[in-house]
Amino acid sequence: MNKIQLTILLCVASLSSMAQTNPAITSWLQNTTLRARHYLAGNPTPINDTDLVNVQSVKYSGTSVYVTTTGLPSFITGPFMGGNPSLATNQNAIFKFPLIPSENTGTKTATRGGNIGIFINGVALFDFRDGVAWNTTNNTLCGGPGNPPCPGGMGATQDWNRDAILAERGGFDCAKAHPAMGNYHHHQNPSAFKLDKKVLSTICNIYNAEGLYAIDSTKHSPLIGFSADGFPIYGAYGYKNTDGTGGIVRIKSSYSLRNITVRDSSADGRNVGDGPAISTTYPLGYFREDYKFTKMTASDYLDEHNGRFCITPEYPKGIYCYFATVDANWNSAYPYVVGPTYFGNVNALKVTSITETVSTYKPNNSEIEKVKLSIDKFNIFPNPASELLVVQFNDLNVTDLKVELIDINGKSVAESTIYQGSTIAFFDIRTIYAGTYFVRISNTKDTILKSIVIEK
Repeated sequence: MNKIQLTILLCVASLSSMAQTNPAITSWLQNTTLRARHYLAGNPTPINDTDLVNVQSVKYSGTSVYVTTTGLPSFITGPFMGGNPSLATNQNAIFKFPLIPSENTGTKTATRGGNIGIFINGVALFDFRDGVAWNTTNNTLCGGPGNPPCPGGMGATQDWNRDAILAERGGFDCAKAHPAMGNYHHHQNPSAFKLDKKVLSTICNIYNAEGLYAIDSTKHSPLIGFSADGFPIYGAYGYKNTDGTGGIVRIKSSYSLRNITVRDSSADGRNVGDGPAISTTYPLGYFREDYKFTKMTASDYLDEHNGRFCITPEYPKGIYCYFATVDANWNSAYPYVVGPTYFGNVNALKVTSITETVSTYKPNNSEIEKVKLSIDKFNIFPNPASELLVVQFNDLNVTDLKVELIDINGKSVAESTIYQGSTIAFFDIRTIYAGTYFVRISNTKDTILKSIVIEK
């Protein structure tokens, strides 16, 4: 064997080893069979679509990882109220991330409208904005559907930029997301409204769906995505201390609402064009500039980019991480995920093709399905039940789970699935006789049981 051949073999071996351990390659939810579903307003029965969900392929080189995705989740999307005419549609997208992200030691790059990262199910992440701002010349909203253009046109700097989380809440579906011209995206933590301690939207009451994962305050949140700069994104809870000690706590934003009644200055005291006064129409928090950053010394508070250097389960040696921040009621907390600037270097996020030699990562499904199932990861409610039984997985689900309702003779009387990248299965039990039953949850390697009572 000559030197060149040996070098090639060593490079291939190195890439193969890296693919087995680098979360930027191994964490994506890949799917080539499950199809999308959506609700239409006025019809609480989901409609089956033909497009695949989650991520279809993951390829990598020595420096980059490429994720091909439809941008559609496994949970049911829609409806999108508030006049949004769009449906979530196949984006047929390729996203490129650096395999080894690095800090931007110069002027930090501001986040922008559109994709600033993606979640591990391939769904887009947007920042706080919705493209609407305040025209300080004629004192009206500008930009976005139904409004006149802003001064300077699209992308021009405005003094007061609307916050999508508050302003567009009525148009989010159960998973706190909506489409922009078909591009389905979250601006915030991708957990369903109905799972928050204080529920801010009743959309789930009629159009029952869920999000990517369920918040669990007792354990470190799962890795749920990657920012455009390649750094990982986690859910709302993590280790209190950056060295992995101190127990599990809610990781907190260092931004807070300013104590203002009029909008005539920026958070750093600069005079700016006047925005609307604080009112019920334009409450505090309606604009991004209503927030100020205060540098905190406690380790469970984040920096101005909404991240910190810390140890996580996936990165035992530590890495810079963003967190999807929520308040004590689990309602989304500004700046929500990433922003208003990135910590790392950002290159092209979305590409039209792969122009370098790459390898394809194939997930080891047998290893995924060996993940031990335990009953403490599930909420099964109500118990006793009479009309509807809900089985909720309190984590990030990486593979399809079979869920069955079993009578005392061992016969399966109903069956459902908690799909990869979703959290909930439902049983309509109105036609099932009263008595004691068991919920059986299984993958190909493991099975758990829990008894429940059906009353009539």
